Amino acid sequence: MEKILLIEDNEALRENTAEILTLAQYEVIAAENGKIGIEMARLHQPDLIICDIMMPVLDGYGVFQIISKEPALQQIPFIFLSAKSERNDLRKGMEMGADDYITKPFTDAELINAIHTRLEKAKRTQSNTVKGIEGWYQILTDLGKKDEMNATLEQHDIVEYKKKQLIYAEGQHPNKLYYIESGKVKIYKTSENGKEFITSLLSAGDFFGHIALLENKTYVEFAETLEESNIRVIPKNEFENLLTHHQEIALKVIKLLANNIAEKEDQLVALAYHSLRKRVADALLALKKKYDQQESELFSIAISREDLANIAGTATESLIRTLSDFKSEKLITIKEGKITLIEEKKLASLCN
Repeated sequence: MEKILLIEDNEALRENTAEILTLAQYEVIAAENGKIGIEMARLHQPDLIICDIMMPVLDGYGVFQIISKEPALQQIPFIFLSAKSERNDLRKGMEMGADDYITKPFTDAELINAIHTRLEKAKRTQSNTVKGIEGWYQILTDLGKKDEMNATLEQHDIVEYKKKQLIYAEGQHPNKLYYIESGKVKIYKTSENGKEFITSLLSAGDFFGHIALLENKTYVEFAETLEESNIRVIPKNEFENLLTHHQEIALKVIKLLANNIAEKEDQLVALAYHSLRKRVADALLALKKKYDQQESELFSIAISREDLANIAGTATESLIRTLSDFKSEKLITIKEGKITLIEEKKLASLCN
């Protein structure tokens, strides 16, 4: 049964709407204001959120901003519910990135149809989402250029990289695009004292190295394998030809780069303001999101404590203490160096 979070301060409307949704075979979680709604979202991980705009404590816009910043919640379809039908209010909600907007009063059919449409779209998006933060292959598939890219890839031999082998370094000039056939790669930056901070985790199906190619500047980061990896290397001129001859691909790539910038900004905010426990929990959930393509019931991963600390942005010693706490709280298990997530929802809902 699909789970819907309803955030509405009007008690009568909240109860009536909840009754409609229950009759339509949805599980309903109700909250009377935005603050409680955020807590319920973190605790229950709903399949869709319906949220009023004008509310005390925290309004609907505030709820959406918080939801959209949290990795565990940001993919949940979000529908604004409001008596305000002015064009500016409608535009504001949609420009923020909401999935839909229902104006009061509404009929039962309007509500159910909007929910059904958004849930189905979310399912299609999840099933079609490409492994990989960059999403490059999805662009090529959507635009019908996948065969062309496959032909380009197959023209080039696979290079075998050993575990912890450097692929490129900060300051080097780019002349290749990289595509991962198998294995895992980390992209990271270093501080003046040599401290690493991992900015991206990549796996089979991901492209990387394209940002420096597009900017025609030296690399500002390092790329290194996390395990033995097979990587295809495409010359710079072939990558540029693909963009030059297909404007639609170039436009999609520009949008993709903008999204990547937003991801990096979110990382900086988390690093500056999130507690150590939350940063470590988010790092574990990020690993699951990236590498658990089978959506297994219990996700396990073998990763060095140093790399995990560099993802969370903390010292290795602090990370080890936090993992020990999580283990004591039965949120995770650790066996032979492998971390298994036992209580994902509790990790996702850890207070900052």
